[in-house]
Amino acid sequence: MAVDDLYAAVAPLAPRFNLCDYFLERNLREGRGDKVALIVGDERRTYAQLSERARRLAAVLRRHGLRPEERVLLVLPDGFEFAETWFATLRSGGVFAMVNPLMKREQFEYYLEYTKARVVVTHTDVLPEIGDALREARLRPVALVVGPDAGGFHSYERALDAEDPDGPLAALEPTGPDDLAGWLFTSGSTGHPKACVHVHSDFAYSTETYALQVAGYRESDICLSVPKLFFGYATGTNLMFPFRVGASVVLFPGRATSDELLDQIEQHRPTFFTGVPTMFNNLLRSERIAQADLSSLRVALSAGEALPPSLYEEWKARTGVEILDGIGSAEMFHIYISNWPGDVKPASLGRIVPGYEAQIVDAQGRVVPDGEPGRLRVRGGSTALCYWGDKHKSRATFQGEWCTSADIFRRDRDGYYFYVGRDDDLLKVSGIFVSPLEIENVLLAHACVAEVCVLGREDDEGLVKPIAFVVPRAGHVGSEALAAELKAHCKEHLAPYKYPRWFVWRAALPKNDRGKVARKELKAEISKA
Repeated sequence: MAVDDLYAAVAPLAPRFNLCDYFLERNLREGRGDKVALIVGDERRTYAQLSERARRLAAVLRRHGLRPEERVLLVLPDGFEFAETWFATLRSGGVFAMVNPLMKREQFEYYLEYTKARVVVTHTDVLPEIGDALREARLRPVALVVGPDAGGFHSYERALDAEDPDGPLAALEPTGPDDLAGWLFTSGSTGHPKACVHVHSDFAYSTETYALQVAGYRESDICLSVPKLFFGYATGTNLMFPFRVGASVVLFPGRATSDELLDQIEQHRPTFFTGVPTMFNNLLRSERIAQADLSSLRVALSAGEALPPSLYEEWKARTGVEILDGIGSAEMFHIYISNWPGDVKPASLGRIVPGYEAQIVDAQGRVVPDGEPGRLRVRGGSTALCYWGDKHKSRATFQGEWCTSADIFRRDRDGYYFYVGRDDDLLKVSGIFVSPLEIENVLLAHACVAEVCVLGREDDEGLVKPIAFVVPRAGHVGSEALAAELKAHCKEHLAPYKYPRWFVWRAALPKNDRGKVARKELKAEISKA
């Protein structure tokens, strides 16, 4: 079936289509104008209030020269202003690009040059790092600053106050389904992050398929997320998808620690929780977990890194709530393979989401039999157009309707997909390819291990062997005795050549801004040793 046919069967769209209308304004037409859309601490914003401020900001963007298809760079913590800017950008026909507000000046300089953003919306707290980068940027973008000190740039609130939400500058841009809408950045694991360019229909497609048909968002839901909104995983699960059904969203600007999340759950009683494996683990290790009331939760999502089966089982036993683990990517916008409510196979990423097709192929692009590992190739109505400014990488990844991943998977005979690892993470030990994930899952099943990352390191003969960076659980200390115990544990559950030869004990593992273990940092450490 061609992608056009898949799309027509899943989410037919009108010739005039704008995501601001699809996600936000439809709630006013459907009678939810007075319903709470956003919650930040003790403050609330209804759908009608959010719409008015988004219309004002759309006028601000146009007054400062934003034209259709030009980028607006969002450098904001989670809060009302992030949502307002996201919707206003789309309303005015602009293209959103979102980055972590906790970056350093050099990184901001890269994004300012790469995006060539016409407007940047940022926060007072970010100015110490981004301020000089904005002043010295080659293209001198307009900067709107949220907060008490605009640092010589334009005050966000004063700019909004000066605009008419019903004036011509606030009008909805008559975009179509195939007009440019947003850039989603790759993780940058092999260099500078690149932008996957998406059109309006891409985001609607994932919403109509994954969000509505698999995850099962409801109007009565209250949604809370570990990842921040600049990360496409959370932009979907904690802004777009809830708004599609008129649900409520909880946002908080600070770091997503276990204490912060337990406070948010206690105060707001969310029903829908977007997580990552590291945070599920941290919550279960919290001193407060025994007394925490998690009874409001009905759905938990996980993505971004592999979810160990032992962690899934422990969470399910503690909460009674399934974790719907899945795989998505910036290239496809969101999750296209997932476990389903009532149909969770631990260790797997589940089954294909309706509206998508997937194949596992070898290096020559040939489909391999079930059970054999290979690259994942997927297609559906949310595939990006390209990587901005990188024709070579675009051609390697996007082939017609198909998007070929750098990740290695296998599929079982029942149609469940299993993540093996990135092709550049696989280890060749004793002449045989080994998945670090397989070793990590065995180690995580040991009572003394809280977190682990397995990489490759050359021994004295120049042969690659596994090395494990381990965070011991509370009450346990890394030692030669524990290393010997873990080696024996691995030999009991794995082929003999797969056990780690070395153990490095850590209080914590480095994480990137998406919550994943920063394997690149640990690899660099090994190379320097």
